[in-house]
Amino acid sequence: MLRVRCLRGGSRGAEAVHYIGSRLGRTLTGWVQRTFQSTQAATASSRNSCAADDKATDPLPKDCPVSSYNEWDPLEEVIVGRAENACVPPFTVEVKANTYEKYWPFYQKHGGHYFPKDHLKKAVTEIEEMCNILKMEGVTVRRPDPIDWSLKYKTPDFESTGLYGAMPRDILIVVGNEIIEAPMAWRARFFEYRAYRSIIKDYFHRGAKWTTAPKPTMADKLYDENYPIHSVEDRHKLAAQGKFVTTEFEPCFDAADFIRAGRDIFAQRSQVTNYLGIEWMRRHLAPDYRVHIISFKDPNPMHIDATFNIIGPGLVLSNPDRPCHQIDLFKKAGWTIVTPPIPVIPDDHPLWMSSKWLSMNVLMLDEKRVMVDANEVPIQKMFEKLGISTIKVNIRNANSLGGGFHCWTCDVRRRGTLQSYFD
Repeated sequence: MLRVRCLRGGSRGAEAVHYIGSRLGRTLTGWVQRTFQSTQAATASSRNSCAADDKATDPLPKDCPVSSYNEWDPLEEVIVGRAENACVPPFTVEVKANTYEKYWPFYQKHGGHYFPKDHLKKAVTEIEEMCNILKMEGVTVRRPDPIDWSLKYKTPDFESTGLYGAMPRDILIVVGNEIIEAPMAWRARFFEYRAYRSIIKDYFHRGAKWTTAPKPTMADKLYDENYPIHSVEDRHKLAAQGKFVTTEFEPCFDAADFIRAGRDIFAQRSQVTNYLGIEWMRRHLAPDYRVHIISFKDPNPMHIDATFNIIGPGLVLSNPDRPCHQIDLFKKAGWTIVTPPIPVIPDDHPLWMSSKWLSMNVLMLDEKRVMVDANEVPIQKMFEKLGISTIKVNIRNANSLGGGFHCWTCDVRRRGTLQSYFD
């Protein structure tokens, strides 16, 4: 700003010289005086501007709308996704690597078109009921903007249609007073951030920090076009070797591959989160937070919260079908490892983008209250034995779109402070 004003002052000086040259009768003294006064005014204005800019570096307000350090402090505000206008993504290599073979014909037939209308209608109704129950529990609920995800778009590197605004957990992560937009790996999710921008701008205006991770180009080099995924055995072998459909061409990650426990945040390398993406988060959050990579016996890793879900200080749900290779880290810290029961979701229920283990994809309202699927009686009993009250909601049709309660939400504000649970 100061440089612009100085240039303007110089321009006036140049014009004055030409004016003097054409009017030899005028004296130089008046021009010098006027120029000096103009420069003084510009300097004073610049100082005022700098003083105003200094205010932008003030600490975050005490009533910052964004504040969350873990998965279990008392929940005050949450973003809940929308099923409206959800679209089946085109059947690209990254989608194929993240879905089960029995659903591939569904993607080949419906890619680029809306999910079945009747199913979406039921999912919308379920999520509305979920929102109503959250409000009755004293939680403020925010919703993303409705968008037509069937619109085709094109960048210099690819073209696609969209997916949905259903899973804020995938694109947003709150760390303290900062909300971070993730650089997700699916081309169908390139413009998903647009559904959340009005909410995030509101938080920013009210004092929150807002960061957008580097947007990936999603060029062909980000994906292993020859990734062999013909069998579960193939996937197990490749995952054990650290090979996934996403390469290390550029950073990418889904926020749902990170889970928070105060100063320590745990992440997995998955089909949608690469090591560069994890390293970006590590550097961005240092030194206040420590990002640890953990891994699982999982043939198709995508999102950590249906495999390893931290539900309280020193308490974690660990999927028995996908054991954690670094579980001793938690045991040595004195944590209790809880194995959830087998889900009861019927085999014929469509799960186009997920497994039955969405039963453990729960949302903690605080250390003693959990939102759990009304159909999953075994896990309800498990929580009750742990002394945790269950808030039962049926989102079975919403599950079909790829998420449980944790996926369908992003906890924006929890009442708590930053603590360390591993020192």
